[in-house]
Amino acid sequence: MPDPKIRILVAKPGLDGHDRGAKVVARALRDAGFEVVYTGLHQTPDMIAVAAVQEDVDAVGLSIMSGAHNTLFPAVMDALAARGADDIVVFGGGIVPEQDAQELLARGVGAIFTPGAQLQEIIDWIRTHVKPRSLAS
Repeated sequence: MPDPKIRILVAKPGLDGHDRGAKVVARALRDAGFEVVYTGLHQTPDMIAVAAVQEDVDAVGLSIMSGAHNTLFPAVMDALAARGADDIVVFGGGIVPEQDAQELLARGVGAIFTPGAQLQEIIDWIRTHVKPRSLAS
């Protein structure tokens, strides 16, 4: 029986309308062999958490270009925890200053990829740090 594929939800929280990068990353992840669900624009943290649980994903990748990363990353993580899904890895990218990135990592965000990050870097990070939750038992 083949190993289960890693399932990733790619989401655009908040009012940020810049989704080209999220779509590029989602496609690269799919092409790398991951199962990818893209939520589309203007998702609330609760909508993202509900979708993550419904889709039984292993990780949530957030794309935040609006500057609201200090609010939205923790809000998504809190919404996941409220649904008993705090074992879902949260990572993301966008315009995040280094100090803010370090604070988010300290709060439990798995990784922050800033503009210029190579797609292969993201793929490699996922392969190293995200495992199918179905194997966690």
